[in-house]
Amino acid sequence: MKKVLIIEDEENLARFIELELQYEGFAVEVAHEGRTGLEKALHQEWDIILLDLMLPGLNGIEICRRIRNVKDTPIIMLTARTSVLDRVSGLDSGADDYIPKPVAIEELLARMRALLRRLEKQESKTSPPLLAHKGIEVNTESQVVKRNGETVSLTKREYELLVVLMRNIDRVMTRDMLLDVVWGYESAVETNVVDVYIRYLRNKLDIPGQESLIQTVRGTGYVIRRS
Repeated sequence: MKKVLIIEDEENLARFIELELQYEGFAVEVAHEGRTGLEKALHQEWDIILLDLMLPGLNGIEICRRIRNVKDTPIIMLTARTSVLDRVSGLDSGADDYIPKPVAIEELLARMRALLRRLEKQESKTSPPLLAHKGIEVNTESQVVKRNGETVSLTKREYELLVVLMRNIDRVMTRDMLLDVVWGYESAVETNVVDVYIRYLRNKLDIPGQESLIQTVRGTGYVIRRS
């Protein structure tokens, strides 16, 4: 069953879309506020996200950008603002498609099916869910981490932090990005908790006398380099 997240503050519209999608066999969750929607988007796995542009708390453009920092989940924007500039802003922020309100449910379903077909084709061409780099292997299905063939025991936070970095080789991830995706946008923890957990990972994964797997980008964040 495909999972859909609706982030929409118009409760009647959100409920209408939710019921229609459930009738079509989708599993659906709804968030009516931007920050709550971002939290759900980052910390759960979705097949499609339907995202309103104008939301309380955090607007759809910013939510889309934050999701795109760490995930490729298909996103369709729903909005009453239909100018060319609005459409361009939505697509440039990382949305895959854009549907104006009032929403025609038949068109929405057709566009969702098209996105899902495209995703399934891409997934059929990809390799098994194994992230590997410089002797570190992460199996994202079993959540087993190995260093040079030996299993390494990681906590849930350590594992999630490593996966984000391994999925973004050569991309500098700021402390705020890592805090958002691993601890959650609404988390009360400070950004220095990221530094603490990076140290934990280094202690478990690095080999004494060799360069650290995770490189510090001074004043910004962290990165795993390809070379």
